[in-house]
Amino acid sequence: MSETLLIGAHTSTAGGVHKALLRGKEIDATTVQLFTSNQKQWNGRQFSAEELDLWQRALSETGITSIMSHDSYLINLGSNKNDLLAKSRKAFREEVERCLQLGLTYMNFHPGAATGDSEENCLDRIVQSLLILEPLLENTSLRLLIEATAGQGTTIGHRFEHLGYLISRVKEKIPIGVCIDTCHIFAAGYDIRDEGGWKKVIEEFDYAVGWDHLYAFHMNDSQHGLGSRKDRHANLGKGEIGMKCFEVMMTHPKLRSIPKYLETPNGELMWKDEIATLRSFTCIPTSN
Repeated sequence: MSETLLIGAHTSTAGGVHKALLRGKEIDATTVQLFTSNQKQWNGRQFSAEELDLWQRALSETGITSIMSHDSYLINLGSNKNDLLAKSRKAFREEVERCLQLGLTYMNFHPGAATGDSEENCLDRIVQSLLILEPLLENTSLRLLIEATAGQGTTIGHRFEHLGYLISRVKEKIPIGVCIDTCHIFAAGYDIRDEGGWKKVIEEFDYAVGWDHLYAFHMNDSQHGLGSRKDRHANLGKGEIGMKCFEVMMTHPKLRSIPKYLETPNGELMWKDEIATLRSFTCIPTSN
């Protein structure tokens, strides 16, 4: 019996949230990431009974699992501006509620930005923002995943120590974990270009966060170099990271089984081929 690897991409919900699943099937994905609402607007989407029914039908039809949402880019759970913090916490709660309606496995989010305040204060506000959701997340299967960032501007999360701090303070209260974006951590200074680099990064993550807290990967090459602190994605093997990184990820015993979501450019043209390439490293055929 062949192993089913969870490989997919961030697919569009244009025409209905269920369309993300159907588009995932078209590119031979076994998992997908999606936006449950417009990621650039504060007013969140509300699902009708018909939309939820179509979603359930598409789930059954496609067999896609371990589905992850990505929250709004506007949200800053660590903001030192009271009005923005309040809006962020409201939007974040609404995102969690939509994920629960859809029965998603993961909700990925950017931790926040200090915007003139100290990193320590920002981290503590993020902790407070997360703990507010403890009653909502009780007895649910949804897990929140903190996305490792590239470190642009004053963003938090570009050091594994930031992620470890957040995890350690909320893990006993809410279901929490980490999503590593390969472009982001490379831009933040973690060299993952080959097996030796990955070995060191795995050890650093395990020490600072704990390996059992890693639940997902965003699979992206980087337009900019190691330690650039610039978040610019490139197609696999077409950037500064190179294809060897992704070959290691598909064959390494600690990395291969973790769900992987492409966010590379020109998705509609490239994702099917990129998924096939990733799968080819493992000698596991497509699911069709």
